[in-house]
Amino acid sequence: MINQSLLQITFHQAVPYPEYVATGTHHQQHSWNHFDQLSREHAPLTSAQIDLIKSFTRPINILVLSGTWCGDCVHQCPLFHQLAEVSPAALGGMIDLRFVDRDDASELAEAAKICGGLRVPTVLFLNEDMEFVSIVGDRSLTRYRAIAAKALGASCPLPGAPVPADEIADTRQDWLNELERVHLLLRLSPKLRQRHHD
Repeated sequence: MINQSLLQITFHQAVPYPEYVATGTHHQQHSWNHFDQLSREHAPLTSAQIDLIKSFTRPINILVLSGTWCGDCVHQCPLFHQLAEVSPAALGGMIDLRFVDRDDASELAEAAKICGGLRVPTVLFLNEDMEFVSIVGDRSLTRYRAIAAKALGASCPLPGAPVPADEIADTRQDWLNELERVHLLLRLSPKLRQRHHD
């Protein structure tokens, strides 16, 4: 189990998406911003996805261990941002999404190893009390299927490698499915139902 105080400390040290992207090199920032724009143009959020996120009633804190150099981060983290900006905590919404470089959060990265490795992105979902709820990384099912179909290799795709629109849409849906699962877990939590009288 990941220590709650470590999660809380790291979450408060982490930064919102735009600030995180700005920590990258010029080339890295270009890759992230290009994919963000491309995914919005070729695979935009659907009205059903937007309505689902707007229906959330429980706060969800999301901490992403990432690397601006990582191709899997380039091809997934902008999608997290697009989901979170539908209901941002900073504007009274339910989702507080923050990013931290894996190497700047080495203690948490060690505690959150997946299959014995320091993988990025690693996404940690926390409740309103900063308690651990779920961890997912480093690729969604769609991303894994796409990588396996191409090469079945362990290498990280290079930033800027083209991604088909249907893969972008399906990858975003994978992450939204996990976000919805976490929200339902929180919504049905006896402790939180008692607290919120619902």
